[in-house]
Amino acid sequence: MNHLPYLPRELPPGLEALAELTVDLRWTWSHAADELWNMMNPDVWEQTENPYVILQNLTRERLTELVNDTVFRERLQRVTNAREDYHSRPGWYGETFGESGLKGIAYFSMEFGLGEALPLYAGGLGILAGDYLKAASDLNVPVVAVGLLFQEGYFRQTLNYDGWQQEVYPYNDPTTLPVTPVFAASGAWLTVYADFPGRRVRFRVWQAQVGRIKLFLLDSNDPLNSPGDRGITSKLYGGGRELRLTQEIALGICGWRIIEALQLEIDVCHINEGHAAFVTLERARCYMDRHGVDFWEALWITRAGNIFTTHTPVAAGFDVYPRELVLRYGSDYAAGLGVEPHQMAVLGRPDAENHDGTFNMAYLAMRTCMTTNAVSQLHGEVSRRIFRALFPRWPEHEVPVTHVTNGVHVPSWDSPWADEIWTGAASKERWLGAPEPLAKAIENVSDNQLWAFRGQERADLVSKVRSRLSRQLGQRGSDDATIARAADVLDPNVLTLGFARRFAAYKRPNLLLRDAERLRRILENSERPVQLIVAGKAHPEDGTGKRFIQEWVAFAHRPEIRHRVVFLEDYDISLAQEMVQGVDVWINTPQRPWEACGTSGMKVLVNGGLNISELDGWWAEAYAPEVGWAIGDRREHDSDPAWNAIEADQLYTLLEQEIVSRFYERDPEGIPRAWVSMIRASMSRLAPRFSTNRMIREYVEQLYLPAAQAQWRRCADEGRMGKALRSWESELTRHWQGVHFGLLETKRENDKWLFDLQVYLGDISPEAIVVQIYAEPLDNQPALHQAMDRINPIPGVKNGYLYHVAITDPRPDSAFTPRVIPYHLEASIPVELPLIKWQR
Repeated sequence: MNHLPYLPRELPPGLEALAELTVDLRWTWSHAADELWNMMNPDVWEQTENPYVILQNLTRERLTELVNDTVFRERLQRVTNAREDYHSRPGWYGETFGESGLKGIAYFSMEFGLGEALPLYAGGLGILAGDYLKAASDLNVPVVAVGLLFQEGYFRQTLNYDGWQQEVYPYNDPTTLPVTPVFAASGAWLTVYADFPGRRVRFRVWQAQVGRIKLFLLDSNDPLNSPGDRGITSKLYGGGRELRLTQEIALGICGWRIIEALQLEIDVCHINEGHAAFVTLERARCYMDRHGVDFWEALWITRAGNIFTTHTPVAAGFDVYPRELVLRYGSDYAAGLGVEPHQMAVLGRPDAENHDGTFNMAYLAMRTCMTTNAVSQLHGEVSRRIFRALFPRWPEHEVPVTHVTNGVHVPSWDSPWADEIWTGAASKERWLGAPEPLAKAIENVSDNQLWAFRGQERADLVSKVRSRLSRQLGQRGSDDATIARAADVLDPNVLTLGFARRFAAYKRPNLLLRDAERLRRILENSERPVQLIVAGKAHPEDGTGKRFIQEWVAFAHRPEIRHRVVFLEDYDISLAQEMVQGVDVWINTPQRPWEACGTSGMKVLVNGGLNISELDGWWAEAYAPEVGWAIGDRREHDSDPAWNAIEADQLYTLLEQEIVSRFYERDPEGIPRAWVSMIRASMSRLAPRFSTNRMIREYVEQLYLPAAQAQWRRCADEGRMGKALRSWESELTRHWQGVHFGLLETKRENDKWLFDLQVYLGDISPEAIVVQIYAEPLDNQPALHQAMDRINPIPGVKNGYLYHVAITDPRPDSAFTPRVIPYHLEASIPVELPLIKWQR
């Protein structure tokens, strides 16, 4: 008989399948089994939406009843068959790239937001990681993931009578979480180790099943550790610098040790933000131990298969540690790598000569990953500016950061009514493949259908908000009359705005409150009323963010508008799902360019919601007048109060003059045709484009497959290519100061510029470099970097040559500058070797 690890008894014959079904977190997005869980225990299902907890709390008598319930057994069999069918399909990846040879991708993230049953997330980074895993499962991409099993995770939010945020940290009891221990080949619980100053720390390994994907979770709460070390995985983003460093060592170094212990074949290592950057060192260490090479050769060999996704739009957001702390924890590790501690420390500094005493995890990630990507087009521009310090004298636009714009896992965020609309327009399996064909699907849905399903979603949201508000007031100890008033808030037929996010100053959560009386008038309009649902948390130490929340709570409590405005506590995945499924307009007001991407507004797309947002993050590339509204001017204004006032006025004006009127302008059938036209355009154009289906495909095609192929080439013949690259780097670095320029002759011939240049390379082979003519971008002209041809050696000197090039370009000759940069067919320049020499 099968049984769950923490069930007090075995499952009876006929119910064995429940063991795997309840620990497969696919139930967080596939709702085919919802009725099954509801049949088992409707009260617990309504309260927790956690099948694992339901099964744990069934009595022997109830299990016997279910065994004898023919309807239940038939439904269980259908759900089991559907799961087996899901797992047996090749999926998009298998059908498209099954013969590519890519064996595995290891995805490392500090947080994962999969659902409230496994609360291991704080915000957008974790939600993105959770959506990534779900989409990877649906598309059958060969991913395994690694994270930490936090004992408390992030905080839960309550508000006191004054509207001041209170933090509560419920304990994540592993016996109530849908995770199972991972066992080693010996039969013992798999444990990996980290050597910290003066002691060795054990990390137990758990597994969460996310559809086809395994998520491995490290847990330091082992009785054999000291009390302090048991708390390493205590809180997500809790504690001081030292605790944070030990968490990141655990995630990176011990995370890769899971890969090694389970002998998983991994070609690509993908780190989601810099928290896991130590994994690149451990991957290189394991390679050097296995193949007998030194650390630098191992890094050259393995770096090709490492990918770093940065989510941070400001340099101050990177994790930075005091050099002394890093050396205290890393000196013995550096000795194991065969390098001096200061050599390892240089990997986390801007350059070898910089002795500012800090170690930057993002710098480490960028130096040890051959590919770095931002999470939106605008964030790519911002990141190139941020990382320019690592590439001195390189033009900003050549700083090696590409971008893959984030997306959302649509089945996790669509409402039952949206699911019905999309199923009718496309198919039940629409989000299991490439998203492009879906753009045309919504074109065939009638205006009546679109408007009707939006009404159903809005009414459902209003009902859920009333229920939540009632519980919220009850938990606060409000009197019966106050609690009863919750049943009258909001109106299912009124234009509904939603605003929910982390309350931080750069997100400007109170921009909409800048002129509270003007907002009140918009809400109270008797002919065209508006209602607003607000939610969000502030960091426990962010007093400014807490005051923002307090202001919103006070505004929502004003007697004349409290039926039109609601602030809901404890913004989490469940509340987010309810809001994005029901609001008509999602509002986002970050200070450009501080929102790297933002995905909350993407979640309303599939549900027919529209966006009004600052032209930042994803909206900067998504916005068009046909699909939503925008504030801002596509420029940066820092935190200028005058500009904040201008954008607040833009927001109010759009609401007053466009949004409200368009929503309420109905034809004789009662349908706002212009509004529905925007719904159709937003759903068809944006929902497929900003889905994780598109995002995952771009990662596979643009990043994973090229990285794997480069990794294979460097590993071939016992790492011959990687060793050659290390030798090439050493030679260039040693002799680079010997490179200098001689005479440059320029002349115009018809429509061409002719350049003849003398270059002296000293001890560097001409095959190891490339000489270019470079010109900065100008007006509509892109940057130019044209390789020059080596013509003749210069007599009497070692490695001196004449170079020539002819260029057709309208710019004056003063716009062009010769330069020398490293060249190797298998090297990625400048990320792997940022040397550069300019003539001037």
